[in-house]
Amino acid sequence: MTNVKCLNPIAACGLDLFSDNYKMTDNLEEAEAVLVRSASMHEMELPESLVAVARAGAGVNNIPLEDCANKGIVVFNTPGANANGVKELVVAGLLLASRDLMGGYNWVKANADDADIAKKVEKQKKEYAGNEIAGKKLGVIGLGAIGAKVANIAFRLGMEVYGYDPYVSIDAAWSLSRHIKHIQYIEDIYRECDYITIHVPALDSTKGMLNKEAFAMMKDGVRILNFARDVLVNDEDMKEALASGRVKKYVTDFPNPAIAGLDNVITLPHLGASTDESEDNCAVMAVKQIMDYMENGNIKNSVNYPACDAGKCETVARVCVCHKNIPDMLTRFTGVFSKDGINIANMMSKSKGDWAYTILDVESQVSESDKKDIEAVEGVVKVRVI
Repeated sequence: MTNVKCLNPIAACGLDLFSDNYKMTDNLEEAEAVLVRSASMHEMELPESLVAVARAGAGVNNIPLEDCANKGIVVFNTPGANANGVKELVVAGLLLASRDLMGGYNWVKANADDADIAKKVEKQKKEYAGNEIAGKKLGVIGLGAIGAKVANIAFRLGMEVYGYDPYVSIDAAWSLSRHIKHIQYIEDIYRECDYITIHVPALDSTKGMLNKEAFAMMKDGVRILNFARDVLVNDEDMKEALASGRVKKYVTDFPNPAIAGLDNVITLPHLGASTDESEDNCAVMAVKQIMDYMENGNIKNSVNYPACDAGKCETVARVCVCHKNIPDMLTRFTGVFSKDGINIANMMSKSKGDWAYTILDVESQVSESDKKDIEAVEGVVKVRVI
């Protein structure tokens, strides 16, 4: 029986996938798997029993990734599960940046009790006139699951779309419309585009990437959308760009004290994935990944360990090892079994940065002594026998 702890409410359509071999628990101390959305785990004392954490969403800044890796806890996320929900909000952001819908709405609300409002509308509406997006140039920075969808829908809305992503995946490349113009240098996005939307992860190399230097290359009156991460934009530089008119509108899903309430800034309360469908999709993906890992030892969409899929075990036992990415580990693992005459029918080992993961399918029962011998290998942090 596998004990599962939910740190946030998780959609029932996901939880219902768990078989009778799983039990929901309120006690983190006995959990072997954790499902989480927004709850911060940085201050939590993670139990020895915990082997997997699944974030029902893409961002994992609420999870101590390195601490988990050091304890052999595989952390999963659900990239792409909420992509359509975010894509649709980006489309709304394009319209909000182009047409003064918020100004018009606020005027109507403020004058709702005016008996002559219908007449005054005809005089007032010119104050909220805007532009159409058809025919305008949109730069999409980052062509992952969300960026690719945004690029495709923007083209279908009549925009001329430029896409930039030096690390675009094969899957994303296949999903992109052939009409998207692939740009080699991000500076060309800055110089050419009327609208820029950013869809990259928050890394040391991307934090603050939209800054004074980037704004200086952009067209006067550019409109910028940020539905990815707040730290991608330097807020102080954005304030200057707005004040000078270089940036005409800034639409973001991440309000903070520096930019919330500023003129020409439209801030939404992190609504990108706040749809019933996105929450359902994330829950289903997270649960399926937990089950595959617990039952088969397979890793898909982990952010701290490498992807490693050996399918279902067809031998007597499967040994799964989380370990440091250092030389000679496989020789030591196989040596443990060879001394007892245990045959290894299948083996897979993958690495990702400082960490590695090995699956060994063996044709005999694995003794507690063998398990302890593998655990004793320097660099090993977790061993599971399935």
